[in-house]
Amino acid sequence: MGSRMHVRDILNGPPLPYKDDIRAYSKEYAQAMDAKDPLRHFRGEFIIPSKKDLKRKTLATTEEEDPSDPRCIYFCGNSLGLQPHNARKYIDKYLRTWAIKGVMGHFVPHEDELLPPFVDVDTAGARLMAPVVGAAPSEVAVMGTLTANLHFLMASFYRPTKERFKIIIEGKAFPSDHYAVESQIRHYNLDPKDAMVLIEPVDPETPILKTEQILQVIDDNASSTALVLLPAIQYYTGQYFDMKRITAHAHSKGILVGWDCAHAVGNVDMKLHDWDVDFAAWCNYKYINGGPGVMAGLFVHEKHGRIEMQKGDGGEPFRHRLAGWWGGDKETRFLMDNRFLPQPGAAGYQVSNPSVLDLNAVAASLEIFNRSSMAEIRKKSLEITGYLEHLLLKYPLDVAPEEKPFTIITPSNPEERGAQLSLRLKPGLLDSVLAALEENGVVVDERKPDVIRVAPAPLYNTYTEVWEFCQIFLQACRDAVKAKK
Repeated sequence: MGSRMHVRDILNGPPLPYKDDIRAYSKEYAQAMDAKDPLRHFRGEFIIPSKKDLKRKTLATTEEEDPSDPRCIYFCGNSLGLQPHNARKYIDKYLRTWAIKGVMGHFVPHEDELLPPFVDVDTAGARLMAPVVGAAPSEVAVMGTLTANLHFLMASFYRPTKERFKIIIEGKAFPSDHYAVESQIRHYNLDPKDAMVLIEPVDPETPILKTEQILQVIDDNASSTALVLLPAIQYYTGQYFDMKRITAHAHSKGILVGWDCAHAVGNVDMKLHDWDVDFAAWCNYKYINGGPGVMAGLFVHEKHGRIEMQKGDGGEPFRHRLAGWWGGDKETRFLMDNRFLPQPGAAGYQVSNPSVLDLNAVAASLEIFNRSSMAEIRKKSLEITGYLEHLLLKYPLDVAPEEKPFTIITPSNPEERGAQLSLRLKPGLLDSVLAALEENGVVVDERKPDVIRVAPAPLYNTYTEVWEFCQIFLQACRDAVKAKK
């Protein structure tokens, strides 16, 4: 059927998308989806590694490189996003400023600068980041690293008392979050066995946490809980939690709520301010494409960032936090009088001066995000991830449903997931399937013992890549099953 079908025929035919349309199984259909994609031009903003690039043994550029070499299928933005072309431009501007101005680069503006002088670069980063997370610029700081920021935030928001001392977290939380919570509890000489409440899946084979289950755990521990800390999107399953409802419910019980948004920022259309989230933290190297280990970000709701909002233990006219000089008021920062008065908002939670090199890398990608909107990005994400799910579920595998070599453990409800589908393979198939994907230039990531995480990023991935991935993946599954018999 595919060989007799043309993209123009599909575009002129019944409306897309794919559901209940037999044409969806053809490559031409995927190409037609790409032709109608309003975000398609953003793909050109990123450097897509070629299949040869993935196998190179040296970093040196050689004359043998061929620009026409087929690009890899990169479905791993949930782990590390691709490099924007303009990252080099931003970093070159930074290096040039440092080279010709030295320390004066902190204060001297330039007519052709991309970011302001070093002393104000953090403010520019917050302004670019705010619309991505649904916040006011004053509620956002681009700073630190994810786990360090969680520690800084918990030092402010986790203030256990004799009555309220528990932290509710997910039982399968990313290990770094678990370690951070446990160490914060021990810092107050409390026992994690008493103070950590772990929400575990009802069925390990279907490791999804229903919202009602989360709310029930909050209810069961309401009188003794000081803080709820959950992931906005669960890293293993890709489940997107109902942040608005969970936050409101916890607040109704007098409990503060924080969110780890590492897998949500740049992925889903969050409204951190409108949802009344107390605080949040995230990294910027996944969907934000800032580069490995790059500077992270945090959110503090404006009600917690006000000066003279409340009296702390020491009588400060602001919410207690671990203070550092870069969080201090800009008007008095260089007086060096050792009297800390924070900047209002999230900026007052900064500790050290930011890495300007890092911030340029983050800003390079945020500039691209700011040329679209998270609502538009989320719209494509729902469509392209739904298309991926549709092909994986419906495309014939020549086996009975119960013999299918994989299951999708990510929620089937599109509103309960981001751009990621987690595929659990039957025992013994993972290594063989991964080898086949790698041989065909497909980049995904794995979670032992049997899960592959597949994440088509809306800004640079295409429907055609989804179609091609499914051909490769399903054939790899057939071959793995056959080899195991």
